[in-house]
Amino acid sequence: MTKAGHIYLIDDDESMRTSLSRMLKDVGYVVEDFSSAVTFLEHSLPVAPAVILLDMQMPDVTGLDLQEKLLKIGRKTPIVFVSGQSHPHQIVKSLKQGAVDFLFKPFNLDDLLKAVADALEFDRRQLKRISKEVETKKDFATLTPREKEVCFWLVKGLLNKDIAVKLGTTDATIKVHKARVMDKMNVESVQTLVAKYLESDLENTQNT
Repeated sequence: MTKAGHIYLIDDDESMRTSLSRMLKDVGYVVEDFSSAVTFLEHSLPVAPAVILLDMQMPDVTGLDLQEKLLKIGRKTPIVFVSGQSHPHQIVKSLKQGAVDFLFKPFNLDDLLKAVADALEFDRRQLKRISKEVETKKDFATLTPREKEVCFWLVKGLLNKDIAVKLGTTDATIKVHKARVMDKMNVESVQTLVAKYLESDLENTQNT
């Protein structure tokens, strides 16, 4: 039975790739292995949920170099670094840049499987959050310019009458706009509207 999860294994050591691939496939994961960061960048297609098992010390392009390239192109697949030897500053830098775990060779299978499972769960949550954000932005795009203004002031905590003064209209008109905002944004309370607005960074969307 195939587990829900895709593993990109990047290591210049062929024997390590072979043994890790076999172990991970045996427990049900889909595994793609690459002998270098360059090969990975040229031939891999993003899927989710997924995890990159990445050797830190590789010739030409190191694990840290690849991590930085992926950050630049906006590829958010979580990374678990594996390393025979690494300097403390490399470990710190990789974690600061978002690596979810760091394993030292030789590691046992249980530690590897736990790191992989945690990274895949992280990617599932990340995917869910991004999908939710896309839906929210789509809903927000259906608002008229005036409804977006009303939405903005609702999020800022203003009452209908205060928004009416801000926008030079009546309380009754703002009530109509507010009802439409709540309906189009698929929310039943201002608190939920605020949460959606902030989580999806809609203020920046509104200002662009």
